[in-house]
Amino acid sequence: MGGRSQAEVEEQEDDQAVRFGVVILPETRWRDGATIWRRAEALGFDHAWTYDHIAWRSLRDSPWYGTISTLAAAASVTERMRLGPLVASPNFRHPVPFARELIALDDLSDGRLVLGVGAGGLGWDATVLGQDEWSRRERTDRFAEFVELTDRLLREPTTTYRGRYYSADNAPMQPGCVQSPRVPFAIAATGPRGMRLAADHGQTWVTTGDREVSGLLDARAGAEVVRRQTTQLQEACERVGRDPATLDRLVVTGPRLEPGLTSVESFRDTVGRYAEIGVTDLVVHWPRATEPYAEDLAMFERIFSDYAGPY
Repeated sequence: MGGRSQAEVEEQEDDQAVRFGVVILPETRWRDGATIWRRAEALGFDHAWTYDHIAWRSLRDSPWYGTISTLAAAASVTERMRLGPLVASPNFRHPVPFARELIALDDLSDGRLVLGVGAGGLGWDATVLGQDEWSRRERTDRFAEFVELTDRLLREPTTTYRGRYYSADNAPMQPGCVQSPRVPFAIAATGPRGMRLAADHGQTWVTTGDREVSGLLDARAGAEVVRRQTTQLQEACERVGRDPATLDRLVVTGPRLEPGLTSVESFRDTVGRYAEIGVTDLVVHWPRATEPYAEDLAMFERIFSDYAGPY
């Protein structure tokens, strides 16, 4: 997570270690939420995330807290895990004020922030500011500008930029990020232009599987989908002259891919299938009492208490 040196790449190849991450939805009052984030770190998770939405699907009318505030609070009660949004998007964010928030979060977390970023989709987030939904072409164009400008803002003390959708006029960003040259980007992408952005700007590539497939795919079918996507990612890397092995590959289970959390054996099989195709990071969701992401918390604790670490 955050890009790998050649030595780290070779070590990954030797033991097929997979790092584990967890998504904790920002729906719980902090007096209870703090306990969950602390427990996630105690269970050995390498990174922890939260969604970046104004409202989300079936939970639109349920409690939902701000992403940046939640991550700032999480940084204050954890010490080791990397933290970040999974994923932020241009739907309701502008790179200039967002970069300021990211610089603060990187400082609050003592350099543990990872920026998960994606193109965004349709729904409430896309129209909550009063605009019409963007076409797929416009979302992709905006995503490219968003990533490029955010990259520059986080690298440079002052940035001037003129894009079609986003601009900056002598935007100051002192003192800059704790991490150098900036916080690492985890870029969600399944299409050609998104893959190119991941190859150009990402330290990690993120996938949730095939967005056109409805229902959850089991580990065998899910790994085949991701294998095909990683072939496209490799081609994108080769086109920009990047070694594909230096780009981490993060799979988010839950929305489209079965996490295998019904038993220790099922999870071990799931991890093994993704490890075989070169996945470096596997993300699950913290169990909820009801759907979405309803799981047995006791089994979840058993899996990550007994089997955390390299597979």
